[in-house]
Amino acid sequence: MGTVPEPRVLAQVSELTEGASGEQRGALWRLAVDQRQLDANVIRLPPGARVTAHLEARLDVLLYVIEGSGHLAGGGDATPEDGAPGPSGQADEADEADDVNEAQAALGPGALVWLPHGSRRALSAGAAGLTYLTVHRRRPGLSIGAPAPVERAGGEAACLSHRVCVECGRLAPETDARYCGRCGTALPEH
Repeated sequence: MGTVPEPRVLAQVSELTEGASGEQRGALWRLAVDQRQLDANVIRLPPGARVTAHLEARLDVLLYVIEGSGHLAGGGDATPEDGAPGPSGQADEADEADDVNEAQAALGPGALVWLPHGSRRALSAGAAGLTYLTVHRRRPGLSIGAPAPVERAGGEAACLSHRVCVECGRLAPETDARYCGRCGTALPEH
């Protein structure tokens, strides 16, 4: 068992936001402590910027608005194929068709938002931009494992019943066998 880290102040949010330029986009700060169970980021979106409609299929995310204003669009379930970069502010500008239009909520300083896993969401920054903190469980590391099962096309496997001996159950390895190689019983006609 490793050493337990001591509690400590990691950053002063006011210093992070004061140092950000008006057009700066992306992470101003990331939690980079070893032996952690959480991930956290302070994100800045410049005025008018958007995070395109996307989903986080596995993790709930808590979002806290630090400064600025904007809108959260969300609603409905999404499929993993709809997934795009998450609320990191790194997604490219998108067409209107990519936005989630089911529900909209105005965001301002102090807003605390729960983004449940599997739900669609999009963010847009207002005239002053939008700076927010996101917190979620740490993503598991990549690992080598068995590939996902593949569903094969083409229907069922060929019927081999004509090669199975009715007496001893042995499968004849030859496709043209007429008698069981173990007990000599005649194989069924096909």
